[in-house]
Amino acid sequence: MRKRSLMLIVSAAALLYVLMGGAAVSTVSKNGSSGGEVRQIQTKLKNWGYYTGAVDGIYGWQTESAVRSFQKKNGLTADGVAGEKTLQAMGIYPSGSANAQNENQVGLLARVINGEARGEPYEGQVAVGAVVLNRVQHPSFPNSISGVVYQKGAFTAVDDGQINAEMYSSSMRAARDALNGWDPTGGAIYYYNPATATNQWIRSRKIICTIGKHVFCE
Repeated sequence: MRKRSLMLIVSAAALLYVLMGGAAVSTVSKNGSSGGEVRQIQTKLKNWGYYTGAVDGIYGWQTESAVRSFQKKNGLTADGVAGEKTLQAMGIYPSGSANAQNENQVGLLARVINGEARGEPYEGQVAVGAVVLNRVQHPSFPNSISGVVYQKGAFTAVDDGQINAEMYSSSMRAARDALNGWDPTGGAIYYYNPATATNQWIRSRKIICTIGKHVFCE
């Protein structure tokens, strides 16, 4: 009888695994958690200016508060719990989730394009995505899309919440075109709108081209 019960349990577990597509279940970090994932969360939030505590891998009140601030800024449920959506927004993924990671990176890039360049010519939308990707490859910037996007003060759309605006279909297409290698800027790592830019430093950068309302530069 015990042997039969054990077999039923194993069969049920196997069925559940199949129904879930055989994928690893994403973890959730919250107050009281500890380990490598918490350390990743703390490192990213510290780099982005949300967290000022020690990167010790212990999810305490400071980490919870920093996560909540990140969630509020990015249109997520501000509960202080680093669940699947919050982790994805940070660029943290469970092992064995390459496809999900790729799709979420496309989505994040599309949100930046949407927030920064919706209404611009399509080429100009792709150009904004290309700048993000050029920064990922540049030694002066973080080496991931999420790192570049959430670098403190890097994008107006992140600061003013436009990154969470209603998505235009062209933004997703532009993100995919940029990821597929189209760079209308010729390698630009900065851009600005000369009609609204007040930073004199950005105006001193060498101009590569102008597309729509944006000037792209080295």
